[in-house]
Amino acid sequence: MVENRPFLTFLTHLVLIAGVVIVAFPVYVAFIASTRTREVLVGGMIPLLPGGHLIENYTEVLSASSAANGLPSYTLMALNSLCMALIITCGKIAISILSAFAIVYFRFRFRLLAFWIIFITLMLPVEVRIIPTYKVVADLGMLNSYPGLTVPLIASATATFLFRQFFMTVPDELMEAARVDGSGPLKFFRDILLPLSRTNIAALCVILFIYGWIQYLWPLLVTTDPGYYTLMMGLKRMVAVQDGEVQWHLVMAGAILAMLPPVLVVILMQRLFIRGLTETEK
Repeated sequence: MVENRPFLTFLTHLVLIAGVVIVAFPVYVAFIASTRTREVLVGGMIPLLPGGHLIENYTEVLSASSAANGLPSYTLMALNSLCMALIITCGKIAISILSAFAIVYFRFRFRLLAFWIIFITLMLPVEVRIIPTYKVVADLGMLNSYPGLTVPLIASATATFLFRQFFMTVPDELMEAARVDGSGPLKFFRDILLPLSRTNIAALCVILFIYGWIQYLWPLLVTTDPGYYTLMMGLKRMVAVQDGEVQWHLVMAGAILAMLPPVLVVILMQRLFIRGLTETEK
C-alpha cells in the first residue's frame, strides 16, 4: 500500500529543485557572462539577464582571429578534444570487452591472477604514474601526437570489471547452444555477447567520452605544439593573460561551447545510459 503524504512529496520536490538550482546557477551565470561585454564584467557586478552580444561573442570565439597567447583556433582545439575523447572511448571499450571475454570464457593458467592484476591498476591512475608514463611516451617519440595523447589513457580496469561481471550473468546455455550450432568463440562473441552488451557499452561510452573530453593534466604534459592543444588547455591559456585584462566574455563563451558535446552525448544516449546502469537481469 502506497501512502499519500502531500507534505513529504512537496518536501522531496523542493529538495530536488534546490539541488538543480545550485548545480545549474553557475552554468547560467557563465551563459549570462558570455552574452555581455568585457567592460560590464570587469565592473564587478554580473547582471542576471542576458545581454545583446551573444552572436558577436560566440562568433569571435569560433573565428581564427580570436586566437591569443599562441593558441590555435577554437575549432582546431575542439577537433583535438573530440578526436581524443573518441579514440579513448573506442579504445577503452574494445580492449576492456575483449579482455573480459577472455577472462570469463577461456580457461588458461593464472586467469584469475590476470584479472586481479588488471583490477589492482585502479589504484594507479595516470596522476600517480605520470612521470614514468611520460618517460615511456617520450622515449617512443609520441609527444605532440594523437597516440601520445590517447594510448596511455586507453587501458581501463573499471570497464573490464563491469564487462566481466555482466558476462558472468549470461547463461551458460547460450554458449552451449552456440557451440552445438558450430559457432566459434569470435562468432559467439559477435552474434550473442555484443548485442546483449549494448546497454552496458552505451553507458560506458557516455562516461568514457566525458572522461576523455575533460582531460587536462596529461595533454598539458605531453603537448607543446599548439596544433595539438585541447579545449581544456585552450580555456586555461585564455585566462592566463600575461599583459592586459582577461577577456572574460570570450572565456565564458568558450566554456559554454565546450560543455555542449558532453551534454549532447548524455541527452542522446540518456535512455541507454540509464538502462545500462540500472538493469540487473539480462
